[in-house]
Amino acid sequence: MRKMITMAVTAALAISTLTACGKTDKKETTASTAATTASTAATTASTEAKTEAKTEAKTEAKDTSAAAAESKADAQTPVSGSVATDGSTSMEKVIGALGEAFTKANPDATFTYNPTGSGSGITAVSEGRCDIGLSSRALKDEEKSQGLVETTLALDGIAIIVNKENTVEDLSLDDIAKIYTGEITNWSEVGGEDADIVLIGREAGSGTRDGFESITGTSDSCKYRQELTSTGDVITTVSSNPGAIGYASLAAVKDTVKKVSVDGVEATEETVKDGSYKVQRPFVLVTKDGTELSEAAQAFFDYATSKDAADIISAAGAVAVAE
Repeated sequence: MRKMITMAVTAALAISTLTACGKTDKKETTASTAATTASTAATTASTEAKTEAKTEAKTEAKDTSAAAAESKADAQTPVSGSVATDGSTSMEKVIGALGEAFTKANPDATFTYNPTGSGSGITAVSEGRCDIGLSSRALKDEEKSQGLVETTLALDGIAIIVNKENTVEDLSLDDIAKIYTGEITNWSEVGGEDADIVLIGREAGSGTRDGFESITGTSDSCKYRQELTSTGDVITTVSSNPGAIGYASLAAVKDTVKKVSVDGVEATEETVKDGSYKVQRPFVLVTKDGTELSEAAQAFFDYATSKDAADIISAAGAVAVAE
């Protein structure tokens, strides 16, 4: 009997132990399942949040892009009417290229350029005879006091040019000043052949002349043999006279003449831009304060001074200010 009681107690203890283990396993399994479910929910929520954020970002980007495109389209809406410009002959290549691009984008608009020289262009806009004046020099204080406003369109180097037969390759700024004031009169004095120097320059009122004389310190002191009325005339004259020297807009110089470097620096777009070439001046658009431009003239002004015109200005040989 005692033996049977002992066996019953042992069996009861075994059953109790197994029951307890079963409950523990069940609790652990339940906890594990809950943790897995929570982790899955968190992952799902994170994924949904990221997806929603990406969707919102894409939507906002599309909205911004659409707004930008619409704004650009509005800015490029074609205009009609006329644009009259007058002034610097040095700006002919640049202003001609800009005018051509503008009329191509605005077929109903007309664009005219009257190459009269910087001084004449400034007077023309002051008297209301053109929409925009063109000057290859900065405005003087007295001109600004008349209500004229300058906007720099580009920078231009003033190239020092000689005949292609001339053996001189480089001149110092001091040499150039002495040549134009008559202190140096023979090419042999600056390393060239024994030949008289023939001084070619621009007429009074020319922006190129004003810029050249200001930079070289030769204002009202130059001993010109010829004073010509356009950049093209200067280039043609120097190309046909072996002893000639002249100055001309870098944008207009052709291979019919030779550029000499100044203080060892060649006149190029890069050296004008970085300032290492010293003989340079601005290309300026001149308007009158208080005088509202026509729709077409304002559209041209805005285009010419924008980044969209930089490549055209560069291709014409000048350095655009807006980049």
